[in-house]
Amino acid sequence: MLMTGADIVVETLIEQGVKTVFGYPGGQVIDLYDALFKARHRLNHVLSSHEQHAAHAADGYARATGETGVVIATSGPGATNLVTGIATAYLDSVPMVAITGNVGRSLIGRDSFQECDITGITLPITKHNFMVQDVADLANTIREAFKIARSGRPGPVLVDIPKDIQAAIHEFEPFEQVTPEENDLAEDEEIQAAIQMIEESKRPYIYMGGGALRANVENEIIELADCIDAPIGTTLMGISVVPCDHPRYLGMEGMHGHFASSRAQHDADLIICLGARFSDRATGNVAKYAPKAKIIHIDIDAAELNKNVNVELGIAGDMKDALRRIIDRLETVERPAWQKRIAEFKTMQQAQFERVENQKELTPFALINEISKYADPSTPIVTDVGQHQMWVAQYFPFKMPRTFITSGGLGTMGFGLGAAIGASLGTGKRTILFTGDGSFGMNLNDLATVFANQVPVVIVVLNNRVLGMVRQWQTLFYDAHYSHTNLDARQSDFVKIAEAFGIPAFRISSLEELPETAARAMAKSGPVQIEAEIGRNEFVLPMLPPGGSMDQIITDIEEQEA
Repeated sequence: MLMTGADIVVETLIEQGVKTVFGYPGGQVIDLYDALFKARHRLNHVLSSHEQHAAHAADGYARATGETGVVIATSGPGATNLVTGIATAYLDSVPMVAITGNVGRSLIGRDSFQECDITGITLPITKHNFMVQDVADLANTIREAFKIARSGRPGPVLVDIPKDIQAAIHEFEPFEQVTPEENDLAEDEEIQAAIQMIEESKRPYIYMGGGALRANVENEIIELADCIDAPIGTTLMGISVVPCDHPRYLGMEGMHGHFASSRAQHDADLIICLGARFSDRATGNVAKYAPKAKIIHIDIDAAELNKNVNVELGIAGDMKDALRRIIDRLETVERPAWQKRIAEFKTMQQAQFERVENQKELTPFALINEISKYADPSTPIVTDVGQHQMWVAQYFPFKMPRTFITSGGLGTMGFGLGAAIGASLGTGKRTILFTGDGSFGMNLNDLATVFANQVPVVIVVLNNRVLGMVRQWQTLFYDAHYSHTNLDARQSDFVKIAEAFGIPAFRISSLEELPETAARAMAKSGPVQIEAEIGRNEFVLPMLPPGGSMDQIITDIEEQEA
């Protein structure tokens, strides 16, 4: 069947199972948007208020569903506005296909209006990118983009399509939905080496990251932990793989991790790392990291092995297969001395949580705890970046994989609202966004998208009138020099802003107001916003000092000030 290039793009997206795309029209994608109009009953398009938000929405859609997110933007500023969203997906290994328009081929390289080299710009933050030079290659290029995005370690792929390619006529031949390339499997000697290290260990610790989430190994992780009598800890990106109430789960480790998890990792003699990259926020001072431990590192990406931390055994390949083969050859053992030590860490940690739980004022813990009562296990929970992000990571009772959606590697303020829109539309579920007043100020214009599509997002704004995480560092390590982190002078009325966009909004100022106001807000069936006024001196604890190790965790500000 003869079609324009623009129609070929849309038909190929539908062929590849895409149901929803996010984007913003412009001069160099008019043909593509005309094709979207003609296919509007078969492919849903969500108009965001900014291309960056559209990219975050495609990202959130992918994280929540496990499918590939798709975003469309025009050339020049439209394409460059995608960059932060693409980089966010790249750092967190999220499958995404970004489609951009460009000026016609005869105008490329002439500084034409809204021309830019988006393939050159995005080369460091994509798995691969393409500029289509021939309409005959268009459909297969898009198919290849989907395959690359999902194969191995997932990530974003960009396809740049000049305007004359979109208008050109060519035969379209339907094809089947592409499948990811098969993963490599671990060598048998690697599996045997891992088994020997596990059997020789006395204090094993299972450490999972975002790669474990994408490998769907939640059952294998629990089975391994039960078999070798080991605790389970996680990076920020690994949260939700294992239910937070599982008895072997110690929580997040690292700079703002749970005390028990970080200390258990520090004291372990064997760390079994599953799909994590040993980032600086997770390890602290690398020279002091896990000084007593040997490390087994299993990851789909061979480039991660020995990149940040030297390991005794690196296994690059399919994680599910490797774990299954390891578990099947192990004998179940008990390690009572190790479990006794872990119980001591839990007791030490409980003192910190008791201080948090027994506050008489409106605190982040009280707010998160109350809102969590209205979430079922499958509710997507999204955050922006900052103190609120760490509080949610520490306190929210996640039960199911893919329910915690946050920007980890890039730490993108402004990620949350777009991602929440994408997660809600992708899953069809009411989604809860926790954000801070600083982050919300970067994306609140996308309330227009929430209202226009009546996306059932609950927006919880923790308002402390400061850039809280930066201010925390200024307090502890920069002699309380609060340089440009006080937001009082630019503080807006978030309730009125939401109402101006047509979204009902509530404000909570005290602990006494919390239950009733939360109940009224959560009774709304569509989008709703809750602003919670919290103290600006609420800190994220525990915390590692700069250059510190896991045995130097700050659990109380008073001990730091002393």
